[in-house]
Amino acid sequence: MIRLVRLFTGPDGRSHVEESALRLGALGPDAATGWLPTTAARFRQSPPGSELTWHDAPRRQYVVTLTGTLEFTTRDGETFRLGPGDVLLAEDTTGGGHRWRLLDDQPWTRVYLQLPESDPAQV
Repeated sequence: MIRLVRLFTGPDGRSHVEESALRLGALGPDAATGWLPTTAARFRQSPPGSELTWHDAPRRQYVVTLTGTLEFTTRDGETFRLGPGDVLLAEDTTGGGHRWRLLDDQPWTRVYLQLPESDPAQV
């Protein structure tokens, strides 16, 4: 199971959170998802102690945490943590947005996987 946290803009125009898991199917000795369409990838690292104030996601994207433990907060006070191996589906491209801060002494190393501009329900 791979933990998936979705940040999305609700009907009220504000950022909200829902947690689920990426569905894995059997594929030989390993479990895998089907191929997911992406348009670009980018790696990034922020030093320990980093934080980012209120912002919307710049585009629909997966953010895969490789190192670091973070806390995210929406303007309505919804909070969640991400750690290594967690996947964030950032879809709150409008509205109140969210903020994050690093909690441990590790850098936040992550990979961004941009998603095609399509119906979010299809991803």
